[in-house]
Amino acid sequence: MSLFDTTPPQSPGKRPLAERMRPETLDEFVGQEHILGPGKPLRVLIDRDQLTSLILWGPPGVGKTTLARIVAHMTRCDFVPFSAVLSGIKEIKEVMVGAERNRRLGRRTLLFVDEIHRFNKAQQDAFLPYVERGDITLIGATTENPSFEVISALLSRAKVYSLRALTPPEIVILLRRALNDVERGLGALGLQADDDLLEQIAIYANGDARAAYNILDLAAAASTEGALSRQAIEDAIQRKVLLYDKSGEEHYNLISALHKSVRSSDVDAALYWLARMLEGGEDRLYIARRLVRMSIEDIGLADPRALEQAIAAMQAVHFMGEPEGDQALAQTAIYLALAPKSDAAYQALLSAQKDVRETMADPVPLHLRNPVTRSMKEWGYGEGYKHAHQFKDAITNMQCLPESLAGHRYYFPTDRGSEKRVGELLERLRKWTENQPE
Repeated sequence: MSLFDTTPPQSPGKRPLAERMRPETLDEFVGQEHILGPGKPLRVLIDRDQLTSLILWGPPGVGKTTLARIVAHMTRCDFVPFSAVLSGIKEIKEVMVGAERNRRLGRRTLLFVDEIHRFNKAQQDAFLPYVERGDITLIGATTENPSFEVISALLSRAKVYSLRALTPPEIVILLRRALNDVERGLGALGLQADDDLLEQIAIYANGDARAAYNILDLAAAASTEGALSRQAIEDAIQRKVLLYDKSGEEHYNLISALHKSVRSSDVDAALYWLARMLEGGEDRLYIARRLVRMSIEDIGLADPRALEQAIAAMQAVHFMGEPEGDQALAQTAIYLALAPKSDAAYQALLSAQKDVRETMADPVPLHLRNPVTRSMKEWGYGEGYKHAHQFKDAITNMQCLPESLAGHRYYFPTDRGSEKRVGELLERLRKWTENQPE
């Protein structure tokens, strides 16, 4: 409950579905098993009623406010919600007067500060004495990295817990629960819904349970004949629902199609499969990671800038989000499709790994070992080592492979793109080395 909330309670039917379906216990809470699962740190503190001030960091709609409410209930604290958007130092002091009075009466106050990153330094400083005296247990919620947005003095007095975006299966659980709950949810409507439709809502919501509930609420209101319809969902999200399972076969089919189109230098096909994934709600950073892999696996040194482009796209997606970051993915897909192709570096590593697995693990040659002690030097560590910078062109004929693999070759450059020049240089180096006396 709130000490200062004077808003008259609304009837359940008038509140948004997301508010009505807000979990009231940890057993109802879905997701965040990495901190709330049995034996996990935060769960242990809550169960033992040993909670200290903390910061909940995570994207919208993952349960930060809900978790704070549940914690307040389980630890028998008065719950005081506080918005950084609507409040300032004056309001902070008013709240603290009530919290201090509470402490003298033997009651505890849990102050929940939503969007704490929006407070400036002075406003955040205002919490410190009350946290230190124990007048309040502070739970701050933020979508921004607290290392940059929360003052260090407050961070040192609060434990930071990172909350993850909900997965589609987790959101489907919440949606199914809302459809079946007669008292708080939509159970009175008696709507039937196929799992694939709920999954499409979950994918579109992109980890945000609140957004998923809002879509379901709109779609349910527009559905007829006792069933949640695809058309109602498309109307609610204002776009076509594509059959796309982010964790199932179609997920792998589409990324495979994108990868192989890029490898085949088919720009138009690459753009088409990329668009299919974007419209299906695929995680943009997942696509960026796969583009990075393509730049390494299929292009390599044929165009060293391909990796730079892919990494830049990943950073752009992370920095700008949707939909602006989508263009960076498209630009990179085009670049990679048009780039000269080579898997020589990829195959070179596979070949070296094969030898590591299938041959004896010979000791490192003595001349390559670093003689960090006098005894090591006496044992011959470093003896015969040729420091490349002391030789013309910084090249030596020193053998660096184990004796059993001397002369073995793993990397065979192609004659495509920049790798042609790499291959010519490598061939000159190898011939020079072979012609030098021991």
